[in-house]
Amino acid sequence: MATILLVDDDPLLRGSLAEDLCAHGHEVAVAETGAHALSFLERLPIDLLLTDLRLPDLTGLALLHEVRARRPEVQVIIMTAFGDIPTAVKAIQDGAYHFLPKPFDLEELHPLLTRALETQRLRREVATLRAQQFGDPHIPGLLGESRAIQDLRLLIRRLAATPRTSILVVGESGTGKEVVANAIHAASARAAGPIVKVNCSAIPETLLEADLFGYEKGAFTDAKEAKKGLFELAHGGTIFLDEISDMALPLQPKLLRVLDEQVFRRVGGLKDIRVDVRVIAATNRDLGALVQAGRFREDLYYRLRVMEVLISPLRTRQEDIRALAHHFLAFYNREFGKSLGGFDRATEAILTRYSWPGNVRELKNVIERAAILADGDLIAPALLPQQLHPCTATSLSGEGGIFLPPSLSLEEVEKHYLRMALKAAKGNRTETARRLGITRVTLRAKIRRYGLA
Repeated sequence: MATILLVDDDPLLRGSLAEDLCAHGHEVAVAETGAHALSFLERLPIDLLLTDLRLPDLTGLALLHEVRARRPEVQVIIMTAFGDIPTAVKAIQDGAYHFLPKPFDLEELHPLLTRALETQRLRREVATLRAQQFGDPHIPGLLGESRAIQDLRLLIRRLAATPRTSILVVGESGTGKEVVANAIHAASARAAGPIVKVNCSAIPETLLEADLFGYEKGAFTDAKEAKKGLFELAHGGTIFLDEISDMALPLQPKLLRVLDEQVFRRVGGLKDIRVDVRVIAATNRDLGALVQAGRFREDLYYRLRVMEVLISPLRTRQEDIRALAHHFLAFYNREFGKSLGGFDRATEAILTRYSWPGNVRELKNVIERAAILADGDLIAPALLPQQLHPCTATSLSGEGGIFLPPSLSLEEVEKHYLRMALKAAKGNRTETARRLGITRVTLRAKIRRYGLA
């Protein structure tokens, strides 16, 4: 099903075609002039333009050129009773999907529309794959039978049934916030559309706006041609904004407008662009505290958390650790061509006793390391990193333990812990990120946030 803009100055043909397209499940906007069609194009998420060659104010070819310049993703089919071969060839060369002579049989039209829309879907998918910042698709954050995971699955099913409700996913680093976003999208009616992922802390502030909303030709020095933003690429699907707490204040009102109206403007643009997108945001920080500190807009905070999903840290659901560990081991058996049978009892005891500050991501990294090193049938304790063993698990500071006053905030605890981790690794960021079970990008963002450089 698609949103089709039908342009023809013949009211009888326009009415009968619109009725037939609606009967086949499409949403149809009708216009009798080129100017009217262009106004629709700026306000509606049009998928396909079906236009007559001769219009009162424009030719179909002129309208085609305007559409290609403003909305190049829209498929265009030109109809005419006065066509000839040179005109048809010109239309195809200029970007039209098909040239349809009148009169035509409606049974001929619908297969043509299906092919045009399928071509468009494939193009969008390719563009989305190029634009997405992929996370690790193999972290099964919803695997487990703890009460917390069962409740989370139930909540995801309920959220997936809503068409456009914005969602805020909250949890510590490595708990699987991206996995929750994937699950909501996959279980929803938007599953056939794209899911576009953006890490707001990994993109410089000056570039994030252009990435999200796109830009027009000449908007800035290097803007030699117009470019669609990630919100446009996510049309019909979901956009996942990770680390939303790091989004700059000047950009937040523009995100709020998209949430409220599903409308935005490209950088340097004068026209509103309408999209149909569900926004899922995620953070490991206390947005309420950031609001109080004046570092996050209060109206955006409440608009994002229409539905809030809290993910429990792995240390609070120890009954899930064994299932996750065996799942990761099975994955790395396939990945490395091995046939490891599991973990010995001592190893399982260590895995379930450890507090997992890096959560599921850290567990996955530990199992990957053990699978690489293992030669026998079972994973032995010697294959686990030193920080997991009881005698060294509390010695990160090099002073036998970590003692912090209970009055410290969560951010202060994280800053203190990060400083000690960097010190223990002698400032080696790669080693620090590995020990903490996070990526170098996340570590770099945290170092910048806490002024530890």
